[in-house]
Amino acid sequence: MFYGFHSVAHLMSMTSEQISSSRAQLHGKVQQIVQSTPALDMHTHLYDPVFGDLLLYGIDEQLIYHYLVAEAFRSTDMPYEKFWQLDKQEQADHVWKTLFMDRSPLSEACRGVLTSLNKLGLETGANQLPAIRQWFREQPLESFVSQCMDLANLRAICMTNSPFDPQEKNVWDQNPTRDERFLTGLRLDPLLLDWNDAGKHLKSWGYEVDENLSDSSCQEIIRFLNDWKQKINPLYLMVSLPPTFSYPANDTTTKILKEAVIPFCRDSGLPLALMIGVKRAVNPSLQLAGDGLGRADLVALESLCAENQDVKFLCTVLSRENQQELCVIGRKFRNLHIFGCWWFTNIPSIIEEMTRLRLELLGTSFTAQHSDARVLDQVIYKWNHSRQIMIDLLTDKYTHLSQTGWPLTDQAIQRDVNNLLGAGFEEFCR
Repeated sequence: MFYGFHSVAHLMSMTSEQISSSRAQLHGKVQQIVQSTPALDMHTHLYDPVFGDLLLYGIDEQLIYHYLVAEAFRSTDMPYEKFWQLDKQEQADHVWKTLFMDRSPLSEACRGVLTSLNKLGLETGANQLPAIRQWFREQPLESFVSQCMDLANLRAICMTNSPFDPQEKNVWDQNPTRDERFLTGLRLDPLLLDWNDAGKHLKSWGYEVDENLSDSSCQEIIRFLNDWKQKINPLYLMVSLPPTFSYPANDTTTKILKEAVIPFCRDSGLPLALMIGVKRAVNPSLQLAGDGLGRADLVALESLCAENQDVKFLCTVLSRENQQELCVIGRKFRNLHIFGCWWFTNIPSIIEEMTRLRLELLGTSFTAQHSDARVLDQVIYKWNHSRQIMIDLLTDKYTHLSQTGWPLTDQAIQRDVNNLLGAGFEEFCR
């Protein structure tokens, strides 16, 4: 079907009611396509159910999610130490009372909990927590995984997989039978950011490495990466980096990147995802909730892309102030694919701003969103909220396009939405 105006003259001849009707028709078609197109959630902290307790789900896990814990501490005088001594349900009770009973749950993290509960068919309200808990206790995990993926309309979920997590490594060592909907991403944070500790692990696993990162040590790191490539078949490698990250630099991070990780990526064809801007333990008393953000110097990203144009890089950045610069770098290097709205940027006002900016600078050559979910139920709200923003933005852009007389069809809209929801990422990775 054709949408829009055949020419400027056609537009000028239309009444305001006809223009409004045409836009409403276009909005309806964009909504239908965006809502019905399954997405690839290309970065999460979720796990295949075979990983047992590593897969978090349920109301208590939602309530003690670090976004909500940090928010709750702003409105309570409970000592940090006392909160961490509570069991999980007691912590969740405290967060529920503080954020949902003592005040209106207006933040995006609070709204997200309520959206997920609502989409699951549960009654929300200040006094509903016991009934909600009981409902979650009665859900078989396998069917609940499918229910959450269906409500978020996800065709696949990419995990974050660390060889340096002993609980996770133990599962991989058993060669588990896995759920094919859960894809893998190989996380390298300890390797790139704490060589002293990571090197000890590699040595204990039989890799002949040394503290000084000799040439033979770098070859052993490549062997380690190849072994894990064979073990988990990752879509990409990844690392979360501080805003102070620089490249090249006279440090172990640069040496391991230059002499091991990048050569491995070049030979294997796997992209390296750089997630830049996290400041760890800004407030250590908040534990996992204590991390912050900082504006990064993206010259490091430019240098990596320019120096290694035969290597693929993925990137998302945490600071709002870095977003325009990231898009401009993306315009200059076709070996760079920009993705998602990470962590503190995953709130509606900034999702809208960032996605509009990317559409205007990059067209559809980026991946619009990833959930970054740590609790399974979160994919429901994160994708529902993000899809609505995408619908409104694409309607605006297609309206502008149609006003030039450009023909717009269902097939063109579907192609664009496919690319934004994962197909473009998959094509980049090939």
